[in-house]
Amino acid sequence: MKKAALAILIFLCLLSGNTRLYSQDNLNPIQTVVPFLTIAPDSRAGGMGDAGVATSADLFSMHWNPAKFAFIDGNGGVGLSYTPWLRNLVPDINIAYLSGYWRIDNKQVVSASLIYSSLGDVPFTDDFGNLERVFKPNEFALDAAYSRLFTEHFSGGVAFRFIYSNLTGGSYSGGAATKPGISFAADISGLYQKPITLFNKDGLWGLGFNFSNIGTKMTYSDAQVADFIPMNMRLGTSGSLFIDPHNKLTLTLDLNKLLVPTPPVYDNDGNIIDGKDPNVSVPVAIIHSFYDAPGGFKEEMHEFCTAIGIEYWYNEQFSVRSGYFHENETKGNRKYFTVGAGFKLNIFSLDFSYLIPTTQNNPLARTLRFSLAFDFINPKSQPKTKG
Repeated sequence: MKKAALAILIFLCLLSGNTRLYSQDNLNPIQTVVPFLTIAPDSRAGGMGDAGVATSADLFSMHWNPAKFAFIDGNGGVGLSYTPWLRNLVPDINIAYLSGYWRIDNKQVVSASLIYSSLGDVPFTDDFGNLERVFKPNEFALDAAYSRLFTEHFSGGVAFRFIYSNLTGGSYSGGAATKPGISFAADISGLYQKPITLFNKDGLWGLGFNFSNIGTKMTYSDAQVADFIPMNMRLGTSGSLFIDPHNKLTLTLDLNKLLVPTPPVYDNDGNIIDGKDPNVSVPVAIIHSFYDAPGGFKEEMHEFCTAIGIEYWYNEQFSVRSGYFHENETKGNRKYFTVGAGFKLNIFSLDFSYLIPTTQNNPLARTLRFSLAFDFINPKSQPKTKG
């Protein structure tokens, strides 16, 4: 069965990840399956340029740094976020994210999350263009994590993830039956937070890391070579300044790098003439990802994405945010500004963010995110976790 619009479907999937949006010489983007795992699912980080590995803990910390949950105030909570994705291209791609945590004691927290991506209705046709059926490709990832305070200022976290991707609904491709892709992965994360004094004002400095989606390759057919999922290294820092009892300002910076092979350069016979063979095991791929780019050190540096964000809180009730995300032209060219705002009242909070690309006719334009969070226990009535 030949799939009409399958090329469009694949294109949409790649747009969600680290893939170039237009043609240019010397392009060498890194491509992975299930790129929805790299998309910011919540409005707070989405309003700060997709930065969040070292910011203060919230209900959506699972995606950015599970270790942050050990520093969270309160005993438990649940949050829901919704993102209409790539609205400039198609009207029915959506990403939903559900996350929650529960505090075991003053040092230990367990958490879980579910992210679900629907790629809309895709028509499947035969070789003559006759409609066979309409299928709605979908993907999801289910996570569970454990976080713990090891010292007054440092926490660690580990998360386990089940990933499911059904893009074809069992249709045949090239005479071979397809199947849903399945993978298992894990995150290892940490966060260091320490009170500081700056300009005679109290503040908080944070340093975080998260090695995420470290897991098995995925394939959609027994006849297909398995592909890497988006294994990623996220490093970051943040600084918060308590201007007075009612005003708080936070600056944050994240650096991201995919830990998967960089595509090598092939000759006309399919032999590698520059770079390294990408058909390697997961541990080898992680190591090679730091020095396998055909363009050498310069190209390796191009594979780092930068996210910068700022957040202002008034009276712990109203917030405004802004940020900027930068990806090199040869590795995806995602460059955009973000803005956002939030409102918090006792146990309830509501946030939204808006994405503003730096180029015209960008498929990411007009991306909105909405997040709703609910704390089971009012943090203001609970003793704060150390740090």
